[in-house]
Amino acid sequence: MGIGFHVPKIIRIHGSIAFLFMLAACGGGTEESSGSEDVTSEEDSTAESEELEPVTLVLNWFPKSQMGGFFAAQSEGYFEENGLDIEVQPGGPEVSTLQMVAAGDAEFGLAHADQLLMARNQGMELVALAASLQNSPQAFMYHSDAGLDGFEDMNGRKAYVEAGIPYWEYLKSQYDLSDVEQLTYTGEYTQFMNEPESISQSFVTSEPYFMEREGVDVDTTLISEAGYDPYNVVLFVTRDYLEQNKETVEQFMNAYRPGWDYYEENYEEVNEVIHEANENIALEELKFESEAQHDFVYGGDAEENGVGHMTEERWGELIDQLYELELLDEQVDPEEVYTTEYLSE
Repeated sequence: MGIGFHVPKIIRIHGSIAFLFMLAACGGGTEESSGSEDVTSEEDSTAESEELEPVTLVLNWFPKSQMGGFFAAQSEGYFEENGLDIEVQPGGPEVSTLQMVAAGDAEFGLAHADQLLMARNQGMELVALAASLQNSPQAFMYHSDAGLDGFEDMNGRKAYVEAGIPYWEYLKSQYDLSDVEQLTYTGEYTQFMNEPESISQSFVTSEPYFMEREGVDVDTTLISEAGYDPYNVVLFVTRDYLEQNKETVEQFMNAYRPGWDYYEENYEEVNEVIHEANENIALEELKFESEAQHDFVYGGDAEENGVGHMTEERWGELIDQLYELELLDEQVDPEEVYTTEYLSE
């Protein structure tokens, strides 16, 4: 997440409709035959464009670099080439991608892996298709001179944390944080900036940029250093939708990796598109995020196996952690919550 934005306009890509220009016959039979073939070809193109299947992708936040591969696939026409007419809907603090997809208001959604598992625990049969960020950029941010050397050093300090966020429960189970003054995280950083001893949840891909811009020196510690590292920006559908629309899912996934591959080398170009969708996020901020998230997207298992790769081991470890925290009622089989079948090689 990050600093709040106003909801931007929805981006929608439509298949381009060819206009037919009927040319009057003014010559011999050869010219008439050629003209007829041209019209037939244009009619076929029009019919093909009109047959694009409309599907909706709802983002887990307002448009930003963490969705760069999807915007690249959109702007470069990869979805259209695979027969899909994509509507991208922005997320935000009042938007639950999990509920929208579960209710059928969107076919595809984005969420973090732990959110998907907890939604499943509430009866939502959701299936992960790809993990856009191999590792979690979630972190605690603190002033550089705060003297914080480990998670235990959070004791005696104010910590701005979102209520109910799973990694906070995990940290409390691993460390004695009984002396932390937990305050509600709101997405605003005025109090944090004015309290040199305080700590705030953050993403290393965004908040440090804002602090640098404000002249505040900060350091961060990744939550993953404590052993909690769920996949982030996970693409998902409902199990029913997957079983009933395998071809559509395959079409979507055929555009997924090419989109992220294009974004890696052309992120500044695609960031222009993201900025158009969310004018409240500056190009400089998008550039910082794109570069800061590179290893989260393209490193780890993705370096060898491609963007989006997921493993049974990682899902199983997360399931065990959430079960031990009593955030899951049962230790579900990892194969029930994810699939790599549609990740194009």
